[in-house]
Amino acid sequence: MATEQAARRAAALRQQIAEYDYWYYVKDAPRIPDAEYDKLFRELQALEAQHPELLTPDSPTQRVGGKVLDGFVPVRHAVPMLSIRTETDIEDSGAYNFDTRVKNALGAAEEIEYSCELKFDGLAINLRYERGVLVQAATRGDGETGEDVTQNIRTIHCIPLHLKDCAAAVLEVRGEVYMSRADFDRYNEKQRAQGLPMLVNPRNGAAGSIRQLDPKLAAQRPLSFFAYGLGEVKGWGLPGTHGAILDGLEQFGLPVCGERAVVQGAQALAEFHRRIAAKRDALPFDIDGVVYKVNSLALQQELGFVSREPRWAVAHKYPAEEQITVLRDIEVQVGRTGKLTPVAKLEPVFVGGTTVSNATLHNEDEVRRKDVHIGDTVIVRRAGDVIPEVVGVVLERRPPDARAFVMPTSCPVCGSHVVREEGEADARCTGGLFCAAQRKQAILHFAGRRMMDIEGLGDKLVDQLVDGNIIRSLPDLYRLDMATLAGLERMAEKSAQNIIDALEKSKVATLNRFLFALGIRHVGESTAKDLARHFGKLDSIMLATPEQLLQVPDVGPVVAHSIHDFFAEAHNREVVQQLRALGVHWEEHDGMAHQVLPLTGKTFVLTGTLASMGRDEAKSRLETLGAKVSGSVSKKTDCVVAGSEAGSKLDKARELNIPVWDEPQLLDQLKEWEGQ
Repeated sequence: MATEQAARRAAALRQQIAEYDYWYYVKDAPRIPDAEYDKLFRELQALEAQHPELLTPDSPTQRVGGKVLDGFVPVRHAVPMLSIRTETDIEDSGAYNFDTRVKNALGAAEEIEYSCELKFDGLAINLRYERGVLVQAATRGDGETGEDVTQNIRTIHCIPLHLKDCAAAVLEVRGEVYMSRADFDRYNEKQRAQGLPMLVNPRNGAAGSIRQLDPKLAAQRPLSFFAYGLGEVKGWGLPGTHGAILDGLEQFGLPVCGERAVVQGAQALAEFHRRIAAKRDALPFDIDGVVYKVNSLALQQELGFVSREPRWAVAHKYPAEEQITVLRDIEVQVGRTGKLTPVAKLEPVFVGGTTVSNATLHNEDEVRRKDVHIGDTVIVRRAGDVIPEVVGVVLERRPPDARAFVMPTSCPVCGSHVVREEGEADARCTGGLFCAAQRKQAILHFAGRRMMDIEGLGDKLVDQLVDGNIIRSLPDLYRLDMATLAGLERMAEKSAQNIIDALEKSKVATLNRFLFALGIRHVGESTAKDLARHFGKLDSIMLATPEQLLQVPDVGPVVAHSIHDFFAEAHNREVVQQLRALGVHWEEHDGMAHQVLPLTGKTFVLTGTLASMGRDEAKSRLETLGAKVSGSVSKKTDCVVAGSEAGSKLDKARELNIPVWDEPQLLDQLKEWEGQ
């Protein structure tokens, strides 16, 4: 066959097979017999074998899996894959709470339109299409950086390799890879018959399949996919609502779950939650709740985010599922901050869609309160979260040799003294960065994306560095050299050089990121920014008394003492000194603590639409002048700025006789203050 003729035939076959795949895997409505499909598929394979230049990445023949991978390559998400807030309740309060928060944030009295969907129990995936062709697939990871799993995703037949009628330069589709219950049962039956290992549950089956380094193994797992949102988009004029986006994705040939609805108001949200709960067990796949999203994209943008969670969406989970099993032992785990957590070692039990063999007991007080003994028959709950918990004891089944739990006085990892502060529920290891359990997590936290951003310094590498006694504390990171890194498992010279480059780059930091990176208890990203803005210099923070720290906005007594106690420790000061000596630096300034600002101690509330600058800019300018900008009106509020369409906050300000400004008044005052 001539090359030109072969090219035309191959293109026609690819189009035919893709269409048949769509009807078979997405619509569950086969158009031709399997034998006829196989004939077309073999013809395409033969053509591509005879003419390798005709092989394209979006060819159906590329779903069989490629070569075995050495490891997964990190992928930085162009748009972060953020988590959403969850509500879990037996009644309908989750729906009403969310609706109330949305209305209050928008200052709206009218009913809000929402998109309702299912919360699938699988693995979140980002699919990147360029000019309609699938070019990359990545896991969520930490939300900022995931893993490239393109080869494995190509094996999922319901995911189109080429979208229908989509010319967008970039279209990132977010969705969930899952395994249906029927496919899970069929796969396990086949494995059982062959004497091979079986999957524990559909969720782990989906996640484990996608993270197989051998794509051929992934191709053997029966996986499916539902699209539910977008990442980066270039060249597609977005519709005005989330529901219309899902309709558009469906038109492109992507599978979108039909169990969704667009409704108005909290009552309709609650009714959707109840309706899905009634049919949950009859669904062909596992879910652990439903998701509500404000349907209007314009309103989503107005609502924005809080603590890296969208204000315009919430997951309303179903009540926890419980089972009973025997508690064989209680071990103590040491966390990043030194917290000692008793963990129940259980006789494995299937609960909440997974097999559970470990469950948290939270702390010593909880063990005492629940009267948990080693050897007890206990009630285990899994509420859709990754960490199951022991919620009670079946006392009538307590054996005569059951033993009470005793919290150790020495750290089970490093042997350091264990303390429990007055008023605290948790016992903590005093070993700090000397404790191996804390050391690994402290290094991973320090290297995180929003901290020092040391790209490539992941779990496996940190395990090698700490377990090999190469790194004993944070400063040792900056003493690493090429020879040491290149000698580690799976670390070639190029990878080693990338780590060295990332470490060098991270030396240029900001004060707030450095503070956050130190892992000071109670100091999150927001508090670190407040500290840096207020003091301006690290030495000022390190020398600050608790009373001086209390002058920082939103820093209370607990946080103030935590910061003071951290820098009072000689080994912590030594770590900071060594890091600075090794070249870690940032710009410093005199800080707000040394400035007389016109709005220090004043609290403002913004409501409605500010046409000339927007609420974010107004908030930033007010905070720069020393004000605190709150989200709610109270007796402590000094002034409410009301833009157009102001709602309940304006009513409350009038009720409390709080001064109210319009936008022109705010602009005049800002000019006056900023000119001082």
